[in-house]
Amino acid sequence: MNNLLLENIINKKLNTHLFQDSIPNGLQVEGKSKIHKILCGVTACQKLLDIAVIDHYDAIIVHHGYFWDNENKTIRGIKRNRLKTILLNDINLYSWHLPLDAHKTLGNNARIAYELNIQICGNITTFVMWGNFCTPMYGNDLVKQITLKFNRIPLYLPSKTNQKIKKIAWCSGKGQSFIYQAVDYGIDAFITGEVSEETFHFAYENNIHFFSAGHHATECFGIQELGLWLQKNYNLNIKFINIFNPI
Repeated sequence: MNNLLLENIINKKLNTHLFQDSIPNGLQVEGKSKIHKILCGVTACQKLLDIAVIDHYDAIIVHHGYFWDNENKTIRGIKRNRLKTILLNDINLYSWHLPLDAHKTLGNNARIAYELNIQICGNITTFVMWGNFCTPMYGNDLVKQITLKFNRIPLYLPSKTNQKIKKIAWCSGKGQSFIYQAVDYGIDAFITGEVSEETFHFAYENNIHFFSAGHHATECFGIQELGLWLQKNYNLNIKFINIFNPI
């Protein structure tokens, strides 16, 4: 497949034009025009790049790419090494950030609901979904489910009364600040990737359960699902590699 055609296909699928992001979405570094093998991962770290070189991948698709608004604009250190690896090996680097969090079927939040058997009822914000468990469960039981599905033991802060969880909201990645909006929906629990010091007090005083399942772990699902969608619909050779990240 042509590298620019691939960008257009994914942009259309993820409705990229609807998002104002802090990172460029789409083809970030242009490589060879013809793409046969695609490597997918959460973050374009050096280890993922090295695998792409060794196994002769033509393109890399990630959730966390380069050129963030708040990053240093000079090309030095690890940024130099990463870009050198990509350019010398004529690899295409694609990245989709917020569009891949929010997509209704392929997105990280939609996939979290699927993995945990949550019935999606709607959105609180573009990036926060809410829904229900068909059968209410205790917090410790949800810990077991998250551990099984995310391959990560979450940080769990139980509510004051330890009530069963029926209504729940969630946001992948660095979504702990959305708890302030989610609690107004009368939720029993909130799941996200990261946690802040003040999160404990806010969750406890509002009598809700809180789960921090890891930024990386909550954002593995979307990029995998995007790869599977491309493989199914365009018969591309695609592989997802999960580079371990404990955060």
